[in-house]
Amino acid sequence: MTRSLVLAAAQLGPIQKAEGRDVAVGRMVRLMEKAHQRGAEVVVFPELALTTFFPRWYEDDISAADHWYETALPSNETAPLFEAARKYGIAFHLGYAEKTPDGHRYNTAAFVSPNGEIMLKYRKVHLPGHKDYDPIRKVQHLEKRYFEVGDLGFPVIRAPVAGHDVNVGMMICNDRRWPEAWRVMGLQQVELVMLGYNTPSLNMDNRGFEAHHLRVEHSHLSIRAGCYQNACFAVATAKAGTEDGHELFGHSIIVNPQGEIMAQATSWGDELIVAEADLGMCELGRTTIFNFARHRRPEAYGRITEQVGSEPPPVWSPGAR
Repeated sequence: MTRSLVLAAAQLGPIQKAEGRDVAVGRMVRLMEKAHQRGAEVVVFPELALTTFFPRWYEDDISAADHWYETALPSNETAPLFEAARKYGIAFHLGYAEKTPDGHRYNTAAFVSPNGEIMLKYRKVHLPGHKDYDPIRKVQHLEKRYFEVGDLGFPVIRAPVAGHDVNVGMMICNDRRWPEAWRVMGLQQVELVMLGYNTPSLNMDNRGFEAHHLRVEHSHLSIRAGCYQNACFAVATAKAGTEDGHELFGHSIIVNPQGEIMAQATSWGDELIVAEADLGMCELGRTTIFNFARHRRPEAYGRITEQVGSEPPPVWSPGAR
């Protein structure tokens, strides 16, 4: 029996700072309706899908940013998403800022079943940017100020989705650039990786001097390589367009286990892309080139977990072996 799943990436255009959650949620509900019309069974929304990308705004007192965070799901404002999921029988992935009851703050994603049950939660591990105000930057990127490093690792669960049991995992934005994140999930036989991102067109760490086309290329390269090397599908969904005067590059994609792009967004606005995934495709890589049980050599990989920063190699000298 073929295990087939219709996947949708629900790209969002910009959400301006002055717009409330009701605006974003209304747009997302309309995308879920379109997803239902196109037969989608899983819909993936972007990172921080309910608000503007608020880490670009500096607050001396972090508590002044509390209004950007969710303290519970569903809330009154997000309830329409859960109602739409039940109405259409669609599971969905939602990225949001989370503040826990004991005051911890995370960049979080949740995977929600059609009956409104949160099946899996992930908190972003690889936080980019900086913690303090940088006067040299034209745009601040203060994720390290507003979020803590995720404390849940990279979990994978076998979730009931559209009549199938599917091995699902999540990552958020910058995580996609780190092969360790993919491999930890690959070692759990992940079949579907869901990820959302809000990625600017300019790299402020490089003061904006990175070629524009390479920003998209590097994003797609990371996702395609992660899928190929871990024999899984991925739905990578962006926020896009000019948000509060700052450009986000969009280009949401759905990728198969061969690293091929199956669908790609072509606009900078709200856009739904859909692809049908034959989950049996995951078996080819998992049983041949990336048969981990046969070919992995963890005894040779010690540096990956023992070392954080890079360090120079020893200097060669005559007679050295």
